[in-house]
Amino acid sequence: MSNRWVVGARPRTLPAAVVPVLVGTAAAVGEPNGGIEWWRMAAAMVVALAIQVATNYVNDYADGVRGTDDRRVGPTRLVASGLATANEVKVAAGVAALVAAVAGIALAAVVGPEVLVVGAACFAAGYFYTGGPKPYGYLGLGEVFVFVFFGIVATVGSSYVQLDRVTTLAFGASISVGLLATALLVVNNLRDIPTDARSGKHTLAVRLGDGATRAVYCALVLGALAVVPLLALRRPWALVALLSFGVAVRPVRHIASGTAGKGLIAVLGETARLQLVFGALLAVGLAVSG
Repeated sequence: MSNRWVVGARPRTLPAAVVPVLVGTAAAVGEPNGGIEWWRMAAAMVVALAIQVATNYVNDYADGVRGTDDRRVGPTRLVASGLATANEVKVAAGVAALVAAVAGIALAAVVGPEVLVVGAACFAAGYFYTGGPKPYGYLGLGEVFVFVFFGIVATVGSSYVQLDRVTTLAFGASISVGLLATALLVVNNLRDIPTDARSGKHTLAVRLGDGATRAVYCALVLGALAVVPLLALRRPWALVALLSFGVAVRPVRHIASGTAGKGLIAVLGETARLQLVFGALLAVGLAVSG
């Protein structure tokens, strides 16, 4: 894969796919009648990453053909920059979706057809975020999608493929995961408020405005950390995830101080790093206590 396709896959957003699989699998450790099947974890990881990449390519394609990305401040987009044609990006999205489908079918063969139903819902949610005639990402509903699918569904689903049931622990952990995944989108949309507003993309950040969006970001990060002590009631070592507070300080300080424009590109990377560190620590804490 050439560098342009790596850029188009948006590596900084990939922790949103990795973390829920790690945390969900760790939440399944030590549960009654449970045992970790590592190939299932690997398959779930492939599904999550491939759906994330497919969604990113669809977003690149849809925003590119609509002209939303023509005057963007953030990282390069393939269609808008001319690095790839709209048709090439559409094909890339299809390839990523096919990879996710193959891994999902393998999981469904041993877990059950419900995996296919959830997978189809994830595909649809990813596509209609910016694709289709009335993309909900343009209506300020993107954060809801991210919280539900990259938080609750991905985390609980990763636990479910191990246990064949939903647990309160996995659901609780999914809230923290979802809040940080949503924070990633919020900082992205905060950066793009001026260009999105001009192009008619009414994201939540555009609707709320700069100041309120910054408050939402800080609340999401602090909320994710605040859930951890509740998880520790079941798995005491979950408290190790609070060590990620040190990683949270820098992006929260930037957001609170009014960093804007290209400065928010670095904050996006810092938020992704926070998500990955928090997720890894939480997964370790849950697994050790299991």
